[in-house]
Amino acid sequence: MGGEREFRFTREDFEWIRETVGRETGIQLSEAKSDMVYSRLARRLRALGLRDFAAYREHLLGDPQRREMAHFVNALTTNLTAFFREAHHFEHLAEVLAASSGRVRIWSAGCSTGEEVYSAAIVAREVFGERAADRVHILGTDLDSNVLEQCARGVYDHKRVAGLSRERLRAHFLRGKGSKEGMVRVRPELQRLVSFHQLNLLHDWPFREPFDIVFCRNVIIYFNKDIQRRLFERMVGVMTPQAWLYIGHSETLWRVSERFESHGRTIYRKVG
Repeated sequence: MGGEREFRFTREDFEWIRETVGRETGIQLSEAKSDMVYSRLARRLRALGLRDFAAYREHLLGDPQRREMAHFVNALTTNLTAFFREAHHFEHLAEVLAASSGRVRIWSAGCSTGEEVYSAAIVAREVFGERAADRVHILGTDLDSNVLEQCARGVYDHKRVAGLSRERLRAHFLRGKGSKEGMVRVRPELQRLVSFHQLNLLHDWPFREPFDIVFCRNVIIYFNKDIQRRLFERMVGVMTPQAWLYIGHSETLWRVSERFESHGRTIYRKVG
């Protein structure tokens, strides 16, 4: 496994990393992820001036403040998202919001760099207009503390919004000028609808109120079936009666949970 690499990386190193990331996050790394693990963690070895992965393991174990563990987890967290990814979910969201009578709480579990959250906020603004802040609140949570900083800033490269219509770009984004040329920032009207917090789905969920809509897309694919079952059972407990759930196109609740009924195209509704 070492090969012609900058840092010595053994099978023992890889297996230790797989076990550690599984224990810390519940994420199951397959055998095929060896090269990915090496490339992402090699950056940490360079930053710390370490000679090999064995030294990095010692560094992790000898860090009582667990500062490096946060970098370790962030490095191995996959963050792939886009504005209005799986657009049918947002079309359905617009229908749900339009039919709602009270305040709607939305949770984006695994919000990555925030595109999912801000897409939902755009829909809320399009449905409710100036009243959106009184009608909707969207919480985005993620394990990766680095991406949450980007979420809060709401600043993106213009290529990330290239697929949006001109109308949506004008209505919901500000174009950067000068040193910010080529960047866009979500308008303050959207940011007033959202908040972001770090959350490990395997740890406590300190929610004070239940959610009416949950986005949990392309998250459970990293967990084994037992963890998936436990997560969705917990999720039922933080959702209002007949709340809506959106999952990723490659995910399914078959043999995972019977607490939701399918409404087609990875859209589910809580039973009861």
